[in-house]
Amino acid sequence: MPASSRPVSLPRGPSEHPRGIVYLVGAGPGDPGLLTLRGAEVLGQADVVLYDGLSNQALLRHAPGAEHICVGKHGQSRIWQQEEIIDEMLRHARSGRAVVRLKGGDPAVFARTAEEVAALRAAEIPLEIVPGITAALAAGSYAGIPVTHRGLASAVALVTGHEEPSKTESALDWEALARFPGTLVIYMGVTTAETWTSALLSAGKPPETPAAILRRCSLPDQQTIHCRLDEVASRLTPASRLRPPVIVIVGAVTELAATMSWFDSRPLFGTSVLVTRATDQAEELAAPLRRLGAEVLLQPAITIDPPEDWTAVDAAIERLGEFDCVAFSSCNGVAYFLQRIFALGKDVRALGSCTLAAVGTKTAEALARYHLRADYVPETFVAEGLAATLAKAVAGRSVLLPRASRGREALPENLRRAGAEVTEVVTYQHRDVLAADPVVHDAMAAGRIGWTTVTSSGIAESLVNMFGDALHQTRLVSISPLTSATLRRLGFAPAAEATEATLAGIIEALQTASSTP
Repeated sequence: MPASSRPVSLPRGPSEHPRGIVYLVGAGPGDPGLLTLRGAEVLGQADVVLYDGLSNQALLRHAPGAEHICVGKHGQSRIWQQEEIIDEMLRHARSGRAVVRLKGGDPAVFARTAEEVAALRAAEIPLEIVPGITAALAAGSYAGIPVTHRGLASAVALVTGHEEPSKTESALDWEALARFPGTLVIYMGVTTAETWTSALLSAGKPPETPAAILRRCSLPDQQTIHCRLDEVASRLTPASRLRPPVIVIVGAVTELAATMSWFDSRPLFGTSVLVTRATDQAEELAAPLRRLGAEVLLQPAITIDPPEDWTAVDAAIERLGEFDCVAFSSCNGVAYFLQRIFALGKDVRALGSCTLAAVGTKTAEALARYHLRADYVPETFVAEGLAATLAKAVAGRSVLLPRASRGREALPENLRRAGAEVTEVVTYQHRDVLAADPVVHDAMAAGRIGWTTVTSSGIAESLVNMFGDALHQTRLVSISPLTSATLRRLGFAPAAEATEATLAGIIEALQTASSTP
C-alpha cells in the first residue's frame, strides 16, 4: 500500500507517549459540520476533551469514549482562568492520556494558544495544533460578507477589541487602523464597543463607514445587524443585547451581503423544530430540516428495542415456507425481521417462496436494501391502503405480519376480513420516553419551540404524557390524518398535516405552513 494511502495511526496512551500528548484543535465558527477531518480524527482517539463555550458541544460526539470537561461557558458556568486550563491539560497529559483542547474558531486567532504551547514545551509534552475556520473567514460564506474584494478591499486586519488588561496603554495604533485600506474585523469587542469605535472615529474613520455585527456565525440562529460605524456601540450596549460570540466587520464589503447572503434566506431559517422520532431514526428527518435552515432540537418520544423474547419470531422464521405472503407495515419491521433471519444463520433465500408487501415506499426501500423487491405497495401509505391492495391476493392464503409491540389493528383485522389467515409476530418494541431533556422541557414551556413533528399516533400520545399542557406552546405538524385524529382526541389540534404520510410530506407541510402569513 502506498504510504500516502495508509491509515493514520495516532500516538496514544502511555505505551507510546509516557507523558501523553495534547492536541490543540480548532472547533470552527459554530456549525459542527465545519470541523476539519483531522479535528474529528484526533477527537476520536482522545482520552480527555477540554472544551469551552465557543465550541459546539455537538462535536463531542466524535469523542464518545473520552472524558468531557467544560472550561466555562458565558452565562452558564464559571469561566476557567487560563492558568487553570493549562494545569488541567498538563495533569492529564502527564498521566499518559491523549488530551484534546477544543477551541472555538482557529487556535491561532485570539485563542491564547501560544501560552498553552509554551507550557507544554516546558513540560516536554508532545503537541499538535489542528487548524479551524475562524469567524472572520466564515463570515464570507455564511453572512455574504467577503472580507476581501478586488474592488473594495485588498487587505484585511483581524483586531482584538479586548486587549490584555495588564497593559498600561493600548498596543493598537488606532490612527493606522483608521487609515487601513481594507476590512477591519473586530473580535471580542462587545463590552468594549464604545472604546474601540470611539478610537476609530477619533482617529478619522468616517462615521458613515458601513459595518456589520455578526453573532453566532454559521449556526441556525445566526444574527446579522447592518449599521454605520458610529451606530455600532449603541447596538451592542448593554452587552446583554447580543451575547458572545460576536464579531464586527467594518468596511464597504459588508454591503455585499445584500446580494451575496444565502444562509438566512433559506425557507426554514429562524424556525425551531423539535424532532421526536426514536434516537437512531431522528437524523433522517433532522438532516433535511437543517439543510432548509431550521434549528433542530432532538427529543425522542419513544424508544425502539428488540423484543424481550424471540421465540415466536424464530418459530415463524423456521416455517417461512408455509406462508404465502409477508406484509411489512414499517421500516423497523423489515430491519428487525431480516436481522433475526441472519442471526439464525439463514439468508434472504428463506423468503423465496413468499410474496412481499410494504405499507409504503420507504418500507419498500428498506426491503430493497436487503436486495428484496416488494410485490405490493399501496398508493396510500396507511394500513387500510395496504389491506385493500392485498385483499384479493391473500383471500384464503396465509400471511405473516411482523409488527411492533403496540399499534393500530387495522391491517390484521382488514386482512382477516378479506379471508386471509394472519399470523402476527412482535419483532420490535415501542416504549414511551417518560421525561424530556431539561433543556428541551424548558424551551417547550417557554414557547421557544416553533414546531414539533408528530410522526405516529404512538409519538402523539407519548408527547402529551411528556409535556402536558406545555405542548400548546408549540405548533404541531402531523404525518397523517390518523395521527391528526389522535392528537385531536388528546386535545391538541395540529397546525399542519402532511398530504402524503412520509417524512418528505411532513417537511413539505411544515414549509408550506411556515411560509403562510
